[in-house]
Amino acid sequence: APERARPDATSVLARGSVQTRSSLAGRSMDWPGWEQWRRLLLLEDYNTRVVLLGATLLGGAAGIVGSFTLLRKRALMGDALSHATLPGIGLAFLLATVLGGDGKSLPVLLLGATLTGLAGVAAILLLRHLTRLKEDTALGAVLSVFFGAGLALLGVIQQMRAGHAAGLESFIYGKTASMSAQDAQLIAAAAAICIGVSLLLFKELKLLCFDAGFAGSRGFPVLGLDLALMGLVVLVTIVGLQAVGLILMIALLVMPAAAARFWTDSMWSLGVISGVLGAVGGCLGAAASALVPRLPSGAMIVLVCAAFFLASMTFGTARGLLVRWLRRAHLQTVVNRQHLLRAMYELLELEGSGGADPAGGWRDVSQRELLSRRSWSPARLRRSIRRAARAGLVEVGLVEVGSVGAGAGEAGTGQRLRLTAAGMREAVRLTRQHRLWELYLITYADIAPSRVDREADAIEHVLEPDVVARLESLLDKTRAGVPASPHQLAPPVVAGSEAAARGNA
Repeated sequence: APERARPDATSVLARGSVQTRSSLAGRSMDWPGWEQWRRLLLLEDYNTRVVLLGATLLGGAAGIVGSFTLLRKRALMGDALSHATLPGIGLAFLLATVLGGDGKSLPVLLLGATLTGLAGVAAILLLRHLTRLKEDTALGAVLSVFFGAGLALLGVIQQMRAGHAAGLESFIYGKTASMSAQDAQLIAAAAAICIGVSLLLFKELKLLCFDAGFAGSRGFPVLGLDLALMGLVVLVTIVGLQAVGLILMIALLVMPAAAARFWTDSMWSLGVISGVLGAVGGCLGAAASALVPRLPSGAMIVLVCAAFFLASMTFGTARGLLVRWLRRAHLQTVVNRQHLLRAMYELLELEGSGGADPAGGWRDVSQRELLSRRSWSPARLRRSIRRAARAGLVEVGLVEVGSVGAGAGEAGTGQRLRLTAAGMREAVRLTRQHRLWELYLITYADIAPSRVDREADAIEHVLEPDVVARLESLLDKTRAGVPASPHQLAPPVVAGSEAAARGNA
């Protein structure tokens, strides 16, 4: 009895910690242990199964629909639509309460949200077609006006005696944790409708997204397809109000599709990847909220989708920043090598037959001569020379002063460069290609000869063989070899360049 009357300090601290942890006013956050992870991974809790299923289906449906709205340049239409649903929710609650019904009935609230959402879309379309306002201006006006009206209605509801607004704010911020089996079934039905309509009208919606004018000229009902797409947006937005809320619903419509755009250029693959990213984002966000109870589900879903977007933007194989940087670096390497070969050829061309040594080869070119031809830095020129030497286009060596190829005014030893047979053929081809562009720009674009070199240099690296053939047909005075430089009145021709060009052909 005395021991029970006077418990030790350890038991008191233990009970105190338990009381503090379980207190409603406690603000501490407990990290999930193995028991929570096990219950989540095995889906032991009924509510967890319902929430994960609903969030996954909602994310997948929103991702598929968002892929079409992104390409249609209607990504913000979902944002305006979701904000336009708030006054409908308030009006539905008011009317149902005044008429003696249940103002908290979910079908009644969603019906009101659907009606005002459609009214918001109609207002945007009317402002765009009946006035000179652009679509972004109409979106901003409708979004702010409808959302302001909804907030005003919620203020009125809070002062009513017959009803109160408790619970209606969940439509603003979302309340995924309170999702019921009926809500999950509603989301599943909406997801099935979105997937079915997207598959049924895939060809038509694809044509609408890429060229609405051509679709209309071929007899496709452009207005009907636009309304069908907006109907899918309305459906996904309405069923997603309770999950992530009207403020964050735009994230599920935009971010999975935007992330998928970094991975593919195919419309079919875009829809599949977007749907998968949306579904996985919804599942992981809801799971994170289930592990840590104080984390809101809607916000976690959006943050997971944002993480997918950042990862796709960085590592995407089609348009990611890393891939674009690698492609740009490779292109710059190719451009520098082409400039090196063309500069060497032009140096030989300036000296004509005097550039050939007694053995019948080409004379050496020094780095100093190349530096004077272009605004290269010495380090950049050395890198280009090493890469060209590894490709077998240039021979590199040291030459003594006074030997063939030593630049004027050089002292001691210097680096000599000499085009190989393959390098000469490539230099002839590149110079000829550059001259074709110059002649084309002078003849058909009225570019002054003094500036045509820079203009041609900016576009010559995208010249395709079929474009070369068209240029040759336009410039019937062009010889089979390298055309004369338009910057000189009578430029000399390098001995053997015609034979090199014929050998390359």
